[in-house]
Amino acid sequence: MTAKSATATEPILPAIRLGLSTVSAAKPPRGFRVDERVGLLLHESIRGSLLYRNPHGGLYETRAALTAGGDLLLMFPDGLANTRRGGPNGHYGSTTEKVNRMLALRSGDRGATWSAPFVPFDQAFNQHGFVPLQPKGTASLYCFGTQPALDRFNGVENAAIGWRRSDDDGRTWSDVRFIEPVDDPGFQGMSVQRMTETSRGTWLIGAHTGTKWFKRDDGTHSTRTRQYLLRSEDRGTTWTVSPKPRPDGWFVPASDRMDEMRPIALAGDEVYAQARTTTGRVWHARSLDDGRTWSEPEPSPLVHPDAPPMLFLLEDGKTLAAFHHNSHTGDHFNSSAMSDRGQLWVALSQDGGRTWNEPRLLLANALAPDPAANGNAWFDHQCSYVDVIAAHGDLHIFMPHRWQRALHLRLRAADLARLPTARELGL
Repeated sequence: MTAKSATATEPILPAIRLGLSTVSAAKPPRGFRVDERVGLLLHESIRGSLLYRNPHGGLYETRAALTAGGDLLLMFPDGLANTRRGGPNGHYGSTTEKVNRMLALRSGDRGATWSAPFVPFDQAFNQHGFVPLQPKGTASLYCFGTQPALDRFNGVENAAIGWRRSDDDGRTWSDVRFIEPVDDPGFQGMSVQRMTETSRGTWLIGAHTGTKWFKRDDGTHSTRTRQYLLRSEDRGTTWTVSPKPRPDGWFVPASDRMDEMRPIALAGDEVYAQARTTTGRVWHARSLDDGRTWSEPEPSPLVHPDAPPMLFLLEDGKTLAAFHHNSHTGDHFNSSAMSDRGQLWVALSQDGGRTWNEPRLLLANALAPDPAANGNAWFDHQCSYVDVIAAHGDLHIFMPHRWQRALHLRLRAADLARLPTARELGL
């Protein structure tokens, strides 16, 4: 699983999709450029670098933490692609064979330079992603996420959720510990979205379950899913399940699905959450009692395909930034839905997600289809699952571009106001 040089360039598309239109790569919109090093159409305020490339297309969610010691620590699973082993899930599903490992890179100078990739920990089973948590008042760093241990894994998607802890700035890690909710022992699901700690010290992490896998008439796979939040008031010692234990999770009736919920703590006892749906909108819900009870999820104004919410709190502690694709042309996991993932916009909220300003464009995929992907749109357009660290006035954006390339993009938070809206771009 050796990566090619992180400086190699790849063929650029002659026409790049923006909104529902295309623009010439040779004549990008004013204020944008095609950066061949990272394979993106980028706003001029964004600097980008390619940190790592897996030629097999088996690099998955890129997640980062700003450690207590001031380093940026990036981690992601790296292995073989879904198309090389079959099955509906590209992360670890439909196999008990060890096919990936966690990789990490570290930067001590705010992302200017990075270490060589290294393995932070390893285990006998596959990895899904790094869900970081740094509890307030401690120097500890946690790595949460799906843990498909062979005795806690249904062989497709649902697996145990668990965590490791580091007390030396992410250099060494404890053995994995599994979450066993008191009201739903043996809980299994999938969890790779960022979690949150509330002002009271409560931990909340999303996990969705998949059942009744089936094949559609067009040959694509589909799953009925239910969304849950796991909640701990005692820093991981005990956990409960919201809204209720299985099988009574949240879902959109029309599609029988809801996935990848991202909770984020606001002031006081308020917690806001966004979830992935196939309806063409991010859905959202709210708790006013520290995550104990929740409003019924409903559609937000944010246009989005079948892809995860990418929700972050900016450095002022008040502004929410929702990165989304601002396009919806397909249903569940088909070529149109995957093509929608090829552009990234951002909307801001100053009132806890109740209202959002007009979305602004950051970037779009500029690379031509990869012959190694065999026409798989899931790889060719992928600009989703971004992670963001807001620090020292900068936004550090990490992207698993095309499930093959770990990108680091950087801009000043103040430059968000310079990004153009669709109206200003004439789209």
